[in-house]
Formats: sequence, structure tokens, C-alpha cells
Amino acid sequence: MIIKRPNCKVLTIILMVMCSSACTTVQPWERGNLAKNEMALDSDPMQSSFANHVYNSKESSSGSSKGAGGGCGCN
Repeated sequence: MIIKRPNCKVLTIILMVMCSSACTTVQPWERGNLAKNEMALDSDPMQSSFANHVYNSKESSSGSSKGAGGGCGCN
């Protein structure tokens, strides 16, 4: 059985991508921009909750997400 060695070019590219991640210190005057609703992962929690409820109701199976329902939307 012949074991192939990994390609050095591929390993170099992967290493360069991993090392080029942008981590920086946020200055105090820049924190206001990061606290805006547009920067949140979930900018509208009520709308996301409603969308999840509709999805769970339409899915009609208990294994797809957290909720169990009959698919009629009455749960």
C-alpha cells in the first residue's frame, strides 16, 4: 500500500488562510457601532421567534426542530 504525502502547496495555502484571520482590538469609541441592532446575529428576535414557530408548525414532525406539532398551526 502506497501512502501519498499531502501536497505542500495545499498545506501552505491552508496555513496562510488560517493565519490571515482578522482579530483586532476594538477602540472604546468604535463599540457603539458594534452595539447597533444591525450588527446582531438576530436583529429582530420577535420576527425570528415567529418564523421558527411557523416553520415548526408547517414541518409537522417532531424530529426536525425543537417543537412538536400536527402541522395545522394550532399548537
